[in-house]
Amino acid sequence: MKKPTKLKGRGALSNRAGRFAKTESERVYDDLEDEELVDSVPTELHADASRSIVARNRSPDIPFDQSINPYRGCEHGCIYCYARATHSYLDLSPGRDFETQIYYKPRAVELLRKELARPGYQVSPIALGTNTDPYQPAERRLELTRGILELLHETRHPVSIVTKSGLVLRDLDVLERLAQDGLVAVFVSVTTLDKDLKRRLEPRTAGPERRLQAIRELSRHGVPTGVMAAPVIPALNDHELERILEASADAGARSAGYVLLRLPHEVRPLFVEWLNEHFPDRAEHVLSLVRQMRDGRLNDPRFHSRQRGAGPYAELLKARFERARRACGLTGSIELDTALFRRPRPATGQLELL
Repeated sequence: MKKPTKLKGRGALSNRAGRFAKTESERVYDDLEDEELVDSVPTELHADASRSIVARNRSPDIPFDQSINPYRGCEHGCIYCYARATHSYLDLSPGRDFETQIYYKPRAVELLRKELARPGYQVSPIALGTNTDPYQPAERRLELTRGILELLHETRHPVSIVTKSGLVLRDLDVLERLAQDGLVAVFVSVTTLDKDLKRRLEPRTAGPERRLQAIRELSRHGVPTGVMAAPVIPALNDHELERILEASADAGARSAGYVLLRLPHEVRPLFVEWLNEHFPDRAEHVLSLVRQMRDGRLNDPRFHSRQRGAGPYAELLKARFERARRACGLTGSIELDTALFRRPRPATGQLELL
């Protein structure tokens, strides 16, 4: 029997051990085995016992100082996701474990309320969705992201969201209220307009039309919306860059950004494995172009360079993006108001003396 590769609704083809694992096992299949191979793997949810919720950032090439990720792991299964490598810290695989072993933070709202109530808390926009999608399938039932947004509205705290899920429209009511005070911006990630490529790259995400619909509805209700063409993968989806920006602008987006494919740590072998399985005819060409933009390697962790790459091909992508951005009128910036913040009431409901 052959070792299973593609599984329904999953991006990774294997469950490679993380870089901190002390042991690694590998199953060997042969023609004498009589075991039926599974064609799917269920998702398991686990409560995360985190005692803090806000992560601080000091990276000079990222436009936010603090972020919240209600979930660790992501069921969307995007094979290129740089967050896959973080599952190694849980002694789990960045491969299929990342897609099927999802950790959620049940105390997210409680912890955030406590953080915002600190006397020394300094207001700056909180970014949601910087690591894993805040609107992945588990959110439909757990509503952690919605609870966070409701608290941020209560405290008049600015927030930005990045998602590739149509589930964001469920929270249109609270997003609209935040937008009325200049407190929210939503960026919808549109990787491709090709449904077949989307199904292979991002098996459990919303389709291209659903994402454009999200931009359209958010914009129609006054929620400032942008598009992220991310990641740009040479010889795979880079030819769609202009069409993605044009379609997003037509839907109502007012700003745009892009990020070059990143392959840190364990993401690199997982992506190469996936690429050879799904696009064997062009795999070497894709990897060659990536190396051209990454100083001869498949990943460059240096600030500034890691988002855009370097070299002639990277400069060409940048020029194409800037030209398309201007042509589509996606030159607007979205500024969030930090002056309206008011500390939350104690969770007990007791009023403050002063």
